Amino acid sequence: SDTFRSVKQVSIHPDTLNNYLEHLVDSYLISQAKRYDIKGKKYINTPSKYYFTDIGLRNARLNFRQYEETHIMENVIYNELQIMGFNVDVGGVEYRTDVAGKSVRVQAGVEFVCNKADKRYYIQSAFSIPDREKMLQEQNSLTRINDSFKKIIIVKDAIKTHYNDDGVLILSLFDFLLEENRLEN
Repeated sequence: SDTFRSVKQVSIHPDTLNNYLEHLVDSYLISQAKRYDIKGKKYINTPSKYYFTDIGLRNARLNFRQYEETHIMENVIYNELQIMGFNVDVGGVEYRTDVAGKSVRVQAGVEFVCNKADKRYYIQSAFSIPDREKMLQEQNSLTRINDSFKKIIIVKDAIKTHYNDDGVLILSLFDFLLEENRLEN
């Protein structure tokens, strides 16, 4: 509602927007991923994240104007996880850090918390990881999760699947999409 007001100078009540989103979900044009507090083990009452069920329809509707590979890659991963039968949420991990001598609370996002029966995976989507600094940034939220479930970073780069020194599985997007037991490595 705030974005419509500031960008389009149009006033739309939040309830109206929620109704539109519910209709789009009901018509299978978009899917809803709820926000989940990983440490608190509960759903958070903040705005959900939405993904297009068909990237081609998304691109056609936008007349191929907004071609952001990072967002499209994230959407493709979400759709594939859904096809694999996972319940997919968007996660958050809260931690404290020191900034200029003050303890500050920070919320780190986990793109996907995937659950199916007794399996759970925490997954980050990274378009590219050119250096150690980017790797640390991408795995920051994953390494703050204190449980034994698998942590994975899916990268668009054509890399060899491997575990890094912090125990995070690094998996190429192509292996993720094409290999049979890709998350079980």
